[in-house]
Amino acid sequence: MTETRIWTADETDRGESTRPETTDREHEHGCPECGGSLVADEEHGETACRDCGLVVEENEVDRGPEWRAFDAAERDEKARVGSPTTKMMHDKGLSTTIDWQDRDGYGKTLSSRQREKMQRLRTWNRRFQTQNHQERNLRQALGEIDRMASALGLPENVRETASVIYRRALSDDLLPGRSIEGVATSALYAAARQVGVPRTIDEVARVSRVDEEEFKRTYRYVVRELNLEVAPADPVSYVTRFASELGVSDEAERLAREMLEAAKNRGVHSGKNPVGLAAAAVYAAPLLTNEEVTQKQVSEVADISEVTIRNRYRELLEAYEGDERAVPA
Repeated sequence: MTETRIWTADETDRGESTRPETTDREHEHGCPECGGSLVADEEHGETACRDCGLVVEENEVDRGPEWRAFDAAERDEKARVGSPTTKMMHDKGLSTTIDWQDRDGYGKTLSSRQREKMQRLRTWNRRFQTQNHQERNLRQALGEIDRMASALGLPENVRETASVIYRRALSDDLLPGRSIEGVATSALYAAARQVGVPRTIDEVARVSRVDEEEFKRTYRYVVRELNLEVAPADPVSYVTRFASELGVSDEAERLAREMLEAAKNRGVHSGKNPVGLAAAAVYAAPLLTNEEVTQKQVSEVADISEVTIRNRYRELLEAYEGDERAVPA
């Protein structure tokens, strides 16, 4: 039977206590009794051993909210904190936003005097958010990046990367002599290629407010001055989007990827437009799987000429002819 000793206050004051002190470091890797794994019980504020049940810590601080929510809508309604900071906003999302709806917290319509007051507050709030020309420049550019990214269907990480690139261009004083829209378009195009979801130059130029020549010229300048590491686009990265828009089968999409890999192994892709190679693969693969896809359909989806598709198509078949499958003549 284990003996339990009760320590008196006198012994403690004299320093005679030899009671072992348990530190957080001792509990860091396992239970101090059996060495088992520890589990945190947030509901009761305790940390206990999963194996023997020893309570190692108790009365822990609950760092969660004091309210409960049972669905996403209720959680958003009860939350009292804002969204995390983001590079996609000129002030990183730290400024105040005044709702445009003239209603109070209970949903009641404001009076005319209160509406006038809120309108004045909105006006001054917008003025205070951009206090110098750089902030106004950044606000316009980031709005342009968000607009183009939405039109191109680019994910949020591409927008964040483009915002960082534009901020670097602004801090390095690359804007003089160039339009805000041109640098914003270049930043978005470079970000899409860096993240691995590239878009063609024609696609980006269509949603941009600058012409294609200015866009290309500004892009080369930004990449050179900022020393951006932008690898050549991989034709495989275009296959999924082209195949999805054409509605081809998963088997044809997989075969298109295999054809591009075979072409890469034989060096066919060197010096070729990756969009043209991807379009040719998406055209050739359905033919091998007995699916009907015309060159005109692929040309419209990939925004590339039918002549380019035919030329790359022959090169891909020559690179893929080592496979045992039969290929069309």
